[in-house]
Amino acid sequence: MSDVASWTAAPTPFEPPPTKWRLPSPHLADDRGLVAIGADLEPGTLLAAYRGGLFPMPMGRRDIGWWSPNPRGILPLDGLRVSSSLRQSCRKYTVRFDTCFREVMTRCADPRRPNGWINKQFIDAYERLHRLGWAHSVETYDHDGTLIGGLYGVRIGGLFAGESMFSTGRDASKVALVHLVDALNSSSVELLDVQWNTAHLTSLGAIDVPRDEYLRRLELATSARR
Repeated sequence: MSDVASWTAAPTPFEPPPTKWRLPSPHLADDRGLVAIGADLEPGTLLAAYRGGLFPMPMGRRDIGWWSPNPRGILPLDGLRVSSSLRQSCRKYTVRFDTCFREVMTRCADPRRPNGWINKQFIDAYERLHRLGWAHSVETYDHDGTLIGGLYGVRIGGLFAGESMFSTGRDASKVALVHLVDALNSSSVELLDVQWNTAHLTSLGAIDVPRDEYLRRLELATSARR
């Protein structure tokens, strides 16, 4: 059970002041996908980055790295693989949208998780985006109303850029993803970006596409209204 309808009917996001930075082309990325280091996490900078094919991650304690991997991971919205056991999990849990964004992101940032990268600076920045209507969370609750999984990301027009997910219950993050894809298919989103593909995401239907193809799809998706 979820409240997809209320999420797809959300008001138009508020456009913040433009970034003061001139962000570089994603084609300048090195072999790791790193394009540049610096700038800030102001809403206008983040939106300009996503519209230009970049996304941020911390570099050390203070610096911000801007990335454009090649190939790029995406999840085709008609290609999500839902096993019979996952369908059973979907029936067990309740899913909500945008009811506890900061908590979801904080849980994704748990320092005990391997390869954790989300810090307070990023949580504060994306919470600002959330308040402006651009960043969204999907939350999975068990029968007791306890938050046991979720994900968050940024929507710009027909793009949803997935950032991170967490799970403390069986299939809880996967259930959030199933409901996200349902919501995106109901609201004319064309591109679900997962940045770097993983074996876990591949098992759910994610694929790799060359950077040029990703940028072509991105241009079409971000030109969509909303």
